[in-house]
Amino acid sequence: MAEKKLLLGYLTIEARENFFRGAALVTDARGIPLDFRYTEPVRPTKLERILYGGALDIYLREEVIMGNLLGAVEVSPSLWLVDSDELIGPVQKLTKLQAVAIETTGRQPLETSGKCEPAPDGGFIFQADNISSPLRLSVSQENVSKIAQIAESLATAAQDMELMEPFARIAKAFEAVSESE
Repeated sequence: MAEKKLLLGYLTIEARENFFRGAALVTDARGIPLDFRYTEPVRPTKLERILYGGALDIYLREEVIMGNLLGAVEVSPSLWLVDSDELIGPVQKLTKLQAVAIETTGRQPLETSGKCEPAPDGGFIFQADNISSPLRLSVSQENVSKIAQIAESLATAAQDMELMEPFARIAKAFEAVSESE
């Protein structure tokens, strides 16, 4: 039986003072893009801000942006990587796939690549390669028991790609789209 290929999905939602926008990028384990979707900036009106109140941010992030992005992605990843802890639950709810918040740290590297250990402030510290600073991983409570499997998948991908780099590509794509408007 063929082994399922590791595909990584990257999701980010940007909230600026007067608009929100998001993007989803699915890559293979080498970082080669397989699918990319983004939303145009969503600019709530003054009336919408008044009517939605404090629920506006959640509504725009989860229902308008995330719902549209994740519904449009045609290549389903093995795992979603997000740049904010607050996106973990909604992504898992919408996709029924594991989601991991991933961020850089300034810590000294751990002894070996692939090592994953609990962080003092919650989450996990993960050494993707032998030279870079470790990454901080956060997962939902239901996926804490699966962190070793998640770390193993990420370590496999880290052999051929820099795990955080696709987020930089998304940021550059946002700039390119803004310039062309």
